[in-house]
Amino acid sequence: MCGRYSLKVDPQKLAEAFADYAEVPNNLPTRYNIAPTQDVAVIANNKRHQVEFFRWGLIPSWAKDSSIGNRLINARSETLVEKPSFKSAYRRRRCLVLADGFYEWRRNPNKTKTPMYIRLASGEPFAFAGLWEAWHSPQDEFVLSCTIITTEPNDLLETIHNRMPVILPPEAYARWLDPAETPAQELQGLLVPYPAEEMTAFEVSTLVNSPQNDSAEVVIPV
Repeated sequence: MCGRYSLKVDPQKLAEAFADYAEVPNNLPTRYNIAPTQDVAVIANNKRHQVEFFRWGLIPSWAKDSSIGNRLINARSETLVEKPSFKSAYRRRRCLVLADGFYEWRRNPNKTKTPMYIRLASGEPFAFAGLWEAWHSPQDEFVLSCTIITTEPNDLLETIHNRMPVILPPEAYARWLDPAETPAQELQGLLVPYPAEEMTAFEVSTLVNSPQNDSAEVVIPV
């Protein structure tokens, strides 16, 4: 799964990476420890061509209340076409979730867990494959929300966790952001593990365990 990540890269570098798809604000907040239910930076296939902030945790349009989003922070790539919560969004409402690293907890033989920070070896920002939804509550509350798609781990991640988020290569952005309804079979080939040789991972402090710790200290190698 992916339950915590960062977006601390300089906004100018982010703007350069996604210049063809969206306008990136200069005042984008620096985030070291992004957690579920928080608002996260996305580029959606809604023809707005700008970075927007959606709640992390997908709330399907048919949901009776928003609490379901707490359980839908991730979507398994293998079952997107089957799950009622995701199958419509997979065809119609896709997004890039902007990031520059993410955390997973490696299980140790003594049953403790070690937090690990994983990023591209280049240090460049990247995008998770995401889905988004618009939800109206019975009280007329309006919420834009998203989920991060996961897949099987690559050789690096399998030593840490049994899942990893789908990181899309830049050449896949345009296809993923196509606003047209797209059959699942045309997209499934994008939802694969990112090459392990292009990634790196290292242990970080247990400070990351608390979402309240959102500072540079959480990404310092131990």
